[in-house]
Amino acid sequence: MADNKQIAADVLEAVGGPGNITQAMHCMTRLRLTLKDKTIPNVDEMKQIKGVLGVQWVGEQFQVIIGQNVSKVYPEILAAGVAAGGSVDENLDADAPKQKLTPKAILDNVLNYLSKTMVAAIPLMTGAAIFRTVAIILGPLMLGVISEDSAVYTFFNSWMFNAGFYFLPIYLGYTAAATLGATPVLGMMCGGVLMAPEMMDLVAAGETSTMVYGLFLAPVASYAQSVLPILLTVAVLYFVEKFFKKVVPETLSTVFVPTLTMMVVTPLSLCVLAPIGSWMGNLLSGGFGFLADHGGFVAVAIIAAIWQFLIITGMHVAMFGLILPSFMALGYDSCVLVAAWISVAAGWGMALGAFLRLKEPEEKAAQLGYFISGIFGGVNEPALYGCGFKYNLRPFIGIFLGGLVGGAFAGLMNVKFYVMGATNIVGLINYAGGGTQNLIFACISWALALGVAAAVTYFFGFTKEQLEADRQAAELAKVA
Repeated sequence: MADNKQIAADVLEAVGGPGNITQAMHCMTRLRLTLKDKTIPNVDEMKQIKGVLGVQWVGEQFQVIIGQNVSKVYPEILAAGVAAGGSVDENLDADAPKQKLTPKAILDNVLNYLSKTMVAAIPLMTGAAIFRTVAIILGPLMLGVISEDSAVYTFFNSWMFNAGFYFLPIYLGYTAAATLGATPVLGMMCGGVLMAPEMMDLVAAGETSTMVYGLFLAPVASYAQSVLPILLTVAVLYFVEKFFKKVVPETLSTVFVPTLTMMVVTPLSLCVLAPIGSWMGNLLSGGFGFLADHGGFVAVAIIAAIWQFLIITGMHVAMFGLILPSFMALGYDSCVLVAAWISVAAGWGMALGAFLRLKEPEEKAAQLGYFISGIFGGVNEPALYGCGFKYNLRPFIGIFLGGLVGGAFAGLMNVKFYVMGATNIVGLINYAGGGTQNLIFACISWALALGVAAAVTYFFGFTKEQLEADRQAAELAKVA
């Protein structure tokens, strides 16, 4: 059993101790650390720490890949005195070197903002999506147990689903503010401003504009289920609030900082930022729609082939933030999300192929563990680092070709993805909204991805030298 306290201690020592960490976060498999002195960690040495699968820099964030055990290591990190992500004391960075605003640094910061914000919201979106999926499975499109006008169908398909997605700007307002270090409830209020009943009434009445403070003209639009309007708004909120925290006397800050902040941000949001975000969302939706319509099966195949490599860099979460506006607008996706989940199945296939090929008992058990972690736990990173990287990248050929074949089939059959649900085997129900045929084709595409990846990994994933070393280790294990 993993010694979580020891893993945390070893990681802290390797990154320069708690004093070198301004904040710590974690996702499903990674510790995400913001460091003052970025020269301290030795990446190669940290990979040797027991319990650490890999480490990497993603923008300004130092990520330590631990696997599903990360949720148990994280409290040990915080117990050592490290600040939890989302409420960073600005003074912690006072002696940290300032980052130069190069185009690359700006892009890294934007992607980190998207990534952290969306990671925090994934449990909410997954939970809401599962309710709709249950309704679809029980409804007339599949099992026919309940009708579309039944109270149960309405509760699961509309009520609970909308509770998660309709109010998305409010939830993202919280996670975006927490990511940047702004006051989270002010982020929520920014989302509430975009979705206030008065705005919804104007939309329903067909109005095209309204006045803010009786001075500024603002377009009328429905921002329900939107993503980019609130992300742009909270980015500005952070700087406005930071300014007022500096100029307002501390004795008055409790009342006047939030009031003055919202007085400035509200017209900026309604008149400028939200309309721009909505326009950008429509542009992205059109772009992804064009890719799906004109890229055909080739686009799905290529994305499925490379998706696991985006996971390695952490870019995949930012991609979710970009595809979400299109997904919300159409109610389904036939390209990026279809490909992403097929690629996940290819990752399982890589681990399965390695398990079948290798003979040394401990390594064989580890690969089986990676396969189980993926197919039942929905986490592929242990396989990516414990198999793909460990064997000099050759097993990744299996993931690439498995994703390519499975994605091509899904593209040819026009498979559609309907809910942002689980990433394990249960994720097949994400396709249930398209009916039985869509689900069957999705199952076939996953099976192709898994099978091809397993076969390619089995036959071509290891060098002769690696297989010989594995054989010798297996013989020694028998003797022992």
